[in-house]
Amino acid sequence: MKAIPALGRFAVVFAMVALGLLTAMGSLQSASARNSRDANRDELAQSRRAGPPMLAIVSLSDQRVTIYDAEGKILQSPVSTGSTGYETPAGIYSVVQKKAVHQSNVYEDGNMPFMQRITWTGIALHAGVLPGHPASHGCVRMPLAFAERLFGLTDIGLRVIVVRDDIAPADIAHPALFKPDPARREASLSPSASRPSGSEQRSAARVGLPASETDAAPGSARHLQILKSIADARTAEAEAAGKRAGAAKQAAARKAAEATPATKLLRAAESNYARAEELLKAAETQLEKARSVESAPPDAVNKAELAKEKAAAKVAETQGQAQAAKLQAEAKMAAAERAGEEAKAAEAARDVAVEQAEEATRKTSPVSVFISRKTQRLYIRQGYQPVFEAPITIRDVDKPIGSYVFTALSYVNSAEVRWSVVSMYKGPDAAAAPHPPAKHGRADSRGETAPADVAGAKAALDRIAIPRDALERISQVVLPGSSLIISDESASIETGKDTDFVVLMSGEPQGGIKTRRREPRFRNDDFFGGPPFGGFRMFWN
Repeated sequence: MKAIPALGRFAVVFAMVALGLLTAMGSLQSASARNSRDANRDELAQSRRAGPPMLAIVSLSDQRVTIYDAEGKILQSPVSTGSTGYETPAGIYSVVQKKAVHQSNVYEDGNMPFMQRITWTGIALHAGVLPGHPASHGCVRMPLAFAERLFGLTDIGLRVIVVRDDIAPADIAHPALFKPDPARREASLSPSASRPSGSEQRSAARVGLPASETDAAPGSARHLQILKSIADARTAEAEAAGKRAGAAKQAAARKAAEATPATKLLRAAESNYARAEELLKAAETQLEKARSVESAPPDAVNKAELAKEKAAAKVAETQGQAQAAKLQAEAKMAAAERAGEEAKAAEAARDVAVEQAEEATRKTSPVSVFISRKTQRLYIRQGYQPVFEAPITIRDVDKPIGSYVFTALSYVNSAEVRWSVVSMYKGPDAAAAPHPPAKHGRADSRGETAPADVAGAKAALDRIAIPRDALERISQVVLPGSSLIISDESASIETGKDTDFVVLMSGEPQGGIKTRRREPRFRNDDFFGGPPFGGFRMFWN
């Protein structure tokens, strides 16, 4: 048998590797195709144009995810959640990061296409193989086609609710649910108050909004568009201010560099001048000695006088050089000082612009409110940032209140908001029932979807007295997508920088979270991007 040339051997090896990769991809695509067919069978046949997704509800027992917009169900698909010991924890989350291409740094087979992270420690929605039962390490696997489609529809902040049994949102009305303050709205629509501030009008004008369109009722679609336009303008101003600050800093560095040699030249000139003065004093002393000696030769006095004249000339020369060097150094140092002050002013202006841009952007974000019976406190976040916290009164605080997620769907009129609610359990007594362990075997994806426990949600609202100052803060920022969470639980440790509220149900398996609470390991990108735990991310998949 003839030996295969080196190039031929390389071609054979390359072909074998390529064949292996194609086989693996084929397996994934084949599985994804089967899953996609399943998803297509379960996916809602839409008779209307769907709005932006507002809720994703993952049912652990049914192994399926359902996506809702303001009007109802728009998408549905089978999923595979965490297996025994790695259970996907039942709880309330939101999407905190999206990456179309992502690879787990924990699991070797952790390819996670169209990843939508819901905790910084590793729980995510992503495409993967669905064997028909819980099989992941805590994530929610979806068919490839469905995951890609969902990825294109969602935004950061999408509310994701993981429940034991499938629960459908239900409309709810209650006096305690937030709504725009009519007095504030009336005042805002007055000729003097409805118009944005001068800076906001200028920002709106810069993005092409006519003056007639800068008057809009707070909370209206036009008002939200104006807020977004202003936020975009403020962001552009902040970017421009950042560039100016960078340029000013570079200019200050150049001026400081130019002042350095002038300062060194001044020190050298002053040193030469000082030495020249010392030589002049020595020459004067020598001349006095020569004159005081009667028997000294006549030429000795002449030499001493000549030495004094030369020393005096040197003093005059070095003094002139020192004065010229001083003037030059002072001019250079003054220029450097001015440039430094300008750089400081530019950096201060940049910081103000960034703060204004962040505030303007935050105003475009729905507000999230969390009321915890466990801590007896109310918390408010907007744009993933905490903005307010206060104690709250809950009647019969020793009795369970349940866990409910209320979502503002749209404005009914100028002073009313349409709300929906999702209960974490089917009924008020179901929370005490133990969760059955995850079983291997095909999940029944045809289980009935239970309606939310509206009666329990209203009873929970009846027991809560929200402080007036909190109501005033919330009434100013009630936008579609705003939410109220009421729960017996406290906020999870997963709630942190760049997250909305994360609430885990304490009576449910939490293997998918517990397995990730390990000693942190640093990565190059761990210090940026905002996860909790003191500025670094922990293990995630």
